[in-house]
Amino acid sequence: MSAVAAVSLLSPLACDIEKTGNQLAADHVMVGTLLATPQVDVSTSALAGYDAGTYGGPDGGDVVSFPGETAAFLFFGTKSGENSQPEGLAGATVTLQAGSAAAVPLNAQGGGSYGVTSSSTDALTYASGATYSFIATQGGTRYEAQVKDSPTKEALPAFHPPEGFVRIAANTAFSFDRPAPPANQDRTLGFVTVVPVGSDGQKGEPTYSNAPTTPVEFLQLAAVPQAYREARVTIPATAFPNPRQTYLVIFQAVRMGGAESDNLFLGSVVLAGTSEVGIFRTN
Repeated sequence: MSAVAAVSLLSPLACDIEKTGNQLAADHVMVGTLLATPQVDVSTSALAGYDAGTYGGPDGGDVVSFPGETAAFLFFGTKSGENSQPEGLAGATVTLQAGSAAAVPLNAQGGGSYGVTSSSTDALTYASGATYSFIATQGGTRYEAQVKDSPTKEALPAFHPPEGFVRIAANTAFSFDRPAPPANQDRTLGFVTVVPVGSDGQKGEPTYSNAPTTPVEFLQLAAVPQAYREARVTIPATAFPNPRQTYLVIFQAVRMGGAESDNLFLGSVVLAGTSEVGIFRTN
C-alpha cells in the first residue's frame, strides 16, 4: 500500500518531467499575441498645440476619436538547432479560444503568419482574467499554446494630467512609474510604442517601440522577461523628435504564457494584454 501511495504521489511529477522533456525536444514553435487598445479621444486643440480647451467636453465637438481595436496574431513554424531562425508553416488551421467560448479563426497571411482583428469580426474580444488558447492544426496534429489570467488595463496617472495631455520638450526623455502588482503576483510585462499624430488626425509610423517583432525576439523574451518588468519605465528622447507634435504613447501590459501541448517547443511564447494610452504634445 505504501508503495502504491508513493507512486501516486510521484506520478504527476513524472508526467510533468516527461512533458517538459517532450517540449524541449519539440521542433514546432508558436509565437502569438492578443492585444487590445481602447478608443482614444484626442482634442483638436492638442493636435493644434493649444490649451486643452474643450478637450473631453460633453458635446465631443472638439475631439478626434481613434477607435479601439483588438488584434490576434500567431506565427507557427518549425526550428532546427538552439538558435536557428524559425521557418513558417503554411496551410495550418489556426484559432484563438477563450476558455469554453467559441473559437475565433485566424486568417492565413503567408510565411506561417495568421491573424485577425476586431474590425473584421465581432467575435474577437478581449476579457481580463481569461485563459486564451492559441491552437494550430496541421496534418491532423494539434498544437496548443496558452496564456492564463489575462491582465486588466494598468492605470498610469502620469499619462493623464489635468490639462488632458502631457506637455514635454522635443527630444526629451520621459519616465513614469508603474503601479505595484497585486500581492504574490509578478508584475506583468510592459511594452511601449510611440506614434506621431498629424493635425489632420492621421497616425504616422512609430518613432519608438521596445516590443519584440520577430519570432526570434519573442523566443529571446522567454529567456529574459525581467527587463520588461521594471517598476520605472523610461522612454528615450529620440521617441519625441519633433517640436509642436502630438504623439500617442501606448503602454501594453501583457501576461506571458507558453507551450501547452507536448509537441510544441518549450520556448514558445504567447502574450495577452491590454493598453493604456497617453496623449503627449511637444513644445
